[in-house]
Amino acid sequence: MSSPDAPQPPPTLQDLKAALKAFKKRLKLTRLDDQSRIGVGPFSSGRESAVVAISPPEQFPQAVWDELVRQGKLKRAGRGQYELGQP
Repeated sequence: MSSPDAPQPPPTLQDLKAALKAFKKRLKLTRLDDQSRIGVGPFSSGRESAVVAISPPEQFPQAVWDELVRQGKLKRAGRGQYELGQP
């Protein structure tokens, strides 16, 4: 058994890619959901989604999100939320 304070192995490249893909998919779906609100009809000029940050998917450990922030692929937005880093 390992204690909760034991150092975890660093996330693998495969884990980082899967986590970033899951994050982008969740962000896209959240933005689409925000844009489909009542009052934005198909014949109106529409509006852009104001969603820029989301909570990351819970199936990945915090170490994965910390590493993606360190690499600049994500940015912390506060209150446990993240946004995409600069491309």
